[in-house]
Amino acid sequence: MNKWLTLICISLCSVQISFSQDTFSIVALDSATGEVGSAGSSCVDLFSAGLPNDDFLGQLLPDVGAINTQAYYLPENQDTGMARMMKGDTPSQIISYMVANDFQAQPEIRQYGIVGFVNGSPQAAAHTGTGTNNYKGHNVGPNYSIQGNILLGQQVLDSMEARFLRQKGDLACKLMAALQGANMVGADTRCQTNGSSSLFAFVKVAQPTDVFGSPSFLVSVRTRSGDKIEPIDSLQSMFNAAHSCPSTGILKNSVLQKEVQIFPNPGNGQFQIYSPIEVISLSVISVDGQTVYQANTNSKEITLVLPSGIPGGMYFVSLKTMEGVGMRRIVLR
Repeated sequence: MNKWLTLICISLCSVQISFSQDTFSIVALDSATGEVGSAGSSCVDLFSAGLPNDDFLGQLLPDVGAINTQAYYLPENQDTGMARMMKGDTPSQIISYMVANDFQAQPEIRQYGIVGFVNGSPQAAAHTGTGTNNYKGHNVGPNYSIQGNILLGQQVLDSMEARFLRQKGDLACKLMAALQGANMVGADTRCQTNGSSSLFAFVKVAQPTDVFGSPSFLVSVRTRSGDKIEPIDSLQSMFNAAHSCPSTGILKNSVLQKEVQIFPNPGNGQFQIYSPIEVISLSVISVDGQTVYQANTNSKEITLVLPSGIPGGMYFVSLKTMEGVGMRRIVLR
């Protein structure tokens, strides 16, 4: 236990930051595989905030549980929750302790989601302080907790929950699907003027044998305020490149995926796109998850002209339709 607590302190105590954080997130576990995971997104410009990691709000203790700490985030409170988890407290007990022992004695402005294995069985609990900004709330199930504040409304949480429960596959697939449930402009209302749901997003999962702080699976992306980029779309591209799911809501095996034509490919910066389904908007995403181009299209035939200065290489073209999102690869000479 002392080793765990030392690692937790090294990871968290060195971060001295607190800010108002409007967030939607999920923590979950899989009792069959022992996996624990976290996913989240928020309208916080992490470039300005100075945080080195996009996944800071979620902490995973392999084979034990997970905690998401948000709304006026404090690493000291996150540290407290992790220490109680290592002492064997249940999620509800951890919540009670964190509320009673808030580092700044302001639990009413905090929001937490916690899952854990208790005698081998999953448990979950959440806390949404009365002082967190509306719309706020949480949905808790037997092995997951979904929470958010400064939201468009309850529909954000409900959509995340529905996608999580409906998704087939492993825990990573289900967490990515949950984030897609919040892929709507202004899901985090401060990002409405940015034309996106949020500014950063992440998914991470730890196997029972993973070392604390080094989960087996982690994808994340951050964007700047004013970029008008949808980070969940960028994250999905990175996710798809790293992981396969039976059905993610992305039209991988549909008519759209099979029959979209893009030529010339490879190309020198101008591509013709033909789709059997009207494309509402498209994004061009680099292999490291950065959106380099985005446009509204509302057409089946699109001339894609990339801005000059984009380096050559492989990119993903994300095509959003009323039926879902399709991904195709292009190569820029």
